[in-house]
Amino acid sequence: MVARPCDGTLPVSAATPETDDFTRPYWDAAADGRLLIRRCGACGRAHHYPREFCPYCWSEDVTWERATGRATLYTWSVVHRNDLPPFDARTPYTAAVVDLAEGPRVMTEIVECAEADLRIGLDLEVTFREEGGGVAVAVFRPA
Repeated sequence: MVARPCDGTLPVSAATPETDDFTRPYWDAAADGRLLIRRCGACGRAHHYPREFCPYCWSEDVTWERATGRATLYTWSVVHRNDLPPFDARTPYTAAVVDLAEGPRVMTEIVECAEADLRIGLDLEVTFREEGGGVAVAVFRPA
């Protein structure tokens, strides 16, 4: 069963995020091959996913910042079965949590890496996968 938005329409794809005015800078940068994060001007901490306030000190003094794209692997799970499109066609794939060099821990996918080569602390770099409609999603590969 696919969850429907309140207006009853179906999402374009489970893998295609919706953009709005607030997140548009993030998605535009991703389409250009750049990863953006948010940084708080009050406490100095970076966070990701994008929010209009700092999740640490609640300040609204947050701005977009280009991330280096470097990360390390925190944990992962190789998914061998997923019945939801488009993920069903991608199995097996590696769902992961990575620590960005700037500090935030994010959920993502590891690409271009054999399961046997995965290890905690693996150095990674961001790359982007086109999901259709000009939307690019950040994924990570070995550096």
